[in-house]
Amino acid sequence: MIKDIQSIYKTEDNLFPPKKTLQIKGKLFCLDKPWIMGILNVTPDSFFSGNRFYMDRAALEDKAAEMLEEGTNILDIGGYSSRPGAAEVSEKSELDRVIPVISSIKKSFPNALISVDTFRHKVAKEAVQAGADIVNDISGGGLDERMFETVGELAVPYICMHMRGTPSTMQKLTDYGDLEKDMLEYFSLKLERCHQAGIKDVILDIGLGFSKTLEQNYRLIKNLTYFKTLQSPILVGASRKSMIYKLLESTPEESLNATTALHMAALINGADILRVHDVKEANEALTIYKQLYN
Repeated sequence: MIKDIQSIYKTEDNLFPPKKTLQIKGKLFCLDKPWIMGILNVTPDSFFSGNRFYMDRAALEDKAAEMLEEGTNILDIGGYSSRPGAAEVSEKSELDRVIPVISSIKKSFPNALISVDTFRHKVAKEAVQAGADIVNDISGGGLDERMFETVGELAVPYICMHMRGTPSTMQKLTDYGDLEKDMLEYFSLKLERCHQAGIKDVILDIGLGFSKTLEQNYRLIKNLTYFKTLQSPILVGASRKSMIYKLLESTPEESLNATTALHMAALINGADILRVHDVKEANEALTIYKQLYN
C-alpha cells in the first residue's frame, strides 16, 4: 500500500515542485524557505511551564517581542489547552482569553502575522476581526461544522490538523489500517471540503501526539514526504511533546535538545513550517539546514 502512495510522488515532480504561497489579507507570502511559528498559550495549564502566560499580559507581550526578534514568522495564540486531560474551556472563556491578546499584540506589532489556535468558528471569526491572519484548527473542522464555511468567508489561510475524536478521546483512537494512506485520505477529503467552502490556502498539520502512538509519531516524521503528494504546505509541531520526553524518560523542560534534533529531521524530510516554543533554537536549526541543503 505504501508503494502505491510513493509512486504518486514522482521523481520528476521533485525537480520542479509547485511554488507554495499564502494569500493573507491582500498580501502574497512565499514559503520558498521553511517558516517558524512561535507558540503563545494564553492558558493556565499548558503542558510546558515555560509557555504559560495566563493573565500576564506584560509577560506575553515581552515574549511576543522576543519571538519576533528571534525570527518567528507567525505568532500562534491559543486559549484552550488540547493536551490529554486538560480541563474543558467554555467558548466565552476562550474568547475572553484570546481576543484582547490578539488585539494588543497586533496594535504593538502591526506587521506580525498571527494565527489563532481554535476549533470553534465563533472564536476564529472574532479573532480574525481582532487582527488574526490565520486560523489554526486542531480538529480539521471535525469539532465545529461551521468552521469551513466561516474560514471561507473570512478569506484567510487555514491550518488543518489530523486528529481523531476529541482531545479527551484521541489517545484511544490510534488503530490504523495503513497510517500514511489513512491520513492521505483524511487530508484529501478535508482539502475538498475546504475548497468547496472557498478556502484558498490550506496548511496541513500531521498532528503529532494527536490520536497517534509514540512509534507512529516518529514514523510520520520519517515518512513526511508522502504528504507532498497533496501539494500543500506541511506543518510539524513536535516541540517538547511527550513523544520526546517519554522516549527519553525526562520532562518537557528538559526536551529542548531533542526537540532541535527532531526539527532538523522534519526539515530534511520536507516540513514547511515548524511550530515551536523556542524560536531562537529552531531558527539556528533552520540556518544550518539551509546551509547544508540549499
